[in-house]
Amino acid sequence: MINIRPVSDLRNKYPEIEDLVLKEDEAVYLTKNGYGSMVVLSLEKYAEMLKNLDQTKDLEVKFGTGDIDKALEEAEIEAKNPNTNYYTHEEMKQMARRIIDGK
Repeated sequence: MINIRPVSDLRNKYPEIEDLVLKEDEAVYLTKNGYGSMVVLSLEKYAEMLKNLDQTKDLEVKFGTGDIDKALEEAEIEAKNPNTNYYTHEEMKQMARRIIDGK
């Protein structure tokens, strides 16, 4: 369940918010004058989010695409090309095994 609290709860009900964040492992969304202001997270949850973000960026760099739609369009164009090589499941397994074995 999403926890939305007024920012004044940070001062007035800190132990309650701390329990939600640390013991329940939930984010608490704080509002000011009825509008979203900030989010309170545990350090562990924040570090996990940063790690996941870094891993996503690493994959985008590794595979050269940050834009999924662009990659899908390129795949569709390649699939329509009559010169595109297709491999059977068995051929793909053999290629993967050669890569894993370093051959």
